[in-house]
Amino acid sequence: MMSFTGSFRGLCVCLTLTAPLAVRAGAAPGQDAAAAQERIAALKQSLQDSQKRLRQYEWTETTVVSLKGEEKSRKQQRCYYSADGKLQKQPVAAPAAAAPAQSGGRGRGRVKKAVVENKKEELQDYMERAVALVHRYVPPNPDDIENAKKAGHVAVRPLQAGQIRVELTTYLKPGDAMGIDLDAAANRLLGVNVASYLDAPEDAVTLAVQFGALNDGTSYTAQTTLDAKAKNVRVVVQNSDYRPAAR
Repeated sequence: MMSFTGSFRGLCVCLTLTAPLAVRAGAAPGQDAAAAQERIAALKQSLQDSQKRLRQYEWTETTVVSLKGEEKSRKQQRCYYSADGKLQKQPVAAPAAAAPAQSGGRGRGRVKKAVVENKKEELQDYMERAVALVHRYVPPNPDDIENAKKAGHVAVRPLQAGQIRVELTTYLKPGDAMGIDLDAAANRLLGVNVASYLDAPEDAVTLAVQFGALNDGTSYTAQTTLDAKAKNVRVVVQNSDYRPAAR
C-alpha cells in the first residue's frame, strides 16, 4: 500500500474573518476602491489572528490518498500547537503493513518489484512537489496578498446575496488564481480555491478548502481536497473532533 501522508504535514488552513466585508451596491468607483482596501486589510489581519485562536485547540486529522479513484492509504494524526507555536502531529495508530506481492518467478519478481518501486518514488516526488507548492498558497500569506494588491491583481466581487469573493490572479505564478469566498453577514469564511501548476500549466494542481466554525466562532478547515490530475491522484484531508488542547 502506498503511503504519501508524510508529505502532508502542515496541510492545515485555519482562517477567521474578523470584520464585515459587505459590498455596497451602487457605490461610486472611489468608494468601491476604498471598500475593497478595507476588506483586504481585514482579510490580512484575520490570517494572523486565526492561528493564535487555534493554538487553544487540538484535533484529529484524517488523510486519505487515492490513485485513479482507488484508496491507497489512510492515516490519522493528533494535531496541536507546541509552546513555541509550531504545529505538531502525532500518529493515532500505525497503518497495517501490506502483504508482500507474490510472483511467478524469482527473476521476474525482482524486475517487477524494481519497476513498482521506481514508479512509487516518482509519484512520491511528484506529490511532495505538489504539496510544497500548495503550502505556498495556503494559508494565504499576508505579504503575498499585499504584493498582489500593489500589482493590481486583487479584486473583490459580490456573489449571491450576502457572499463575496476575493480574487487574486498571477498571485505567485503567471496565470495562477486564488478565490476566497466569504459570508459577509455572518463574518464566516466559506472556502478557498486555488488553480496553479508545477513546472508548466499542464502540470495542473488544484486545491479546494471547505470551512466549519467552532462554538466560539473560530473558523477551521473541515475538509481539504488536493487534485493532481496529471497523475490521477487525489488527497482528502479532514479535520474533526476539535477540543481544548491538553496542557
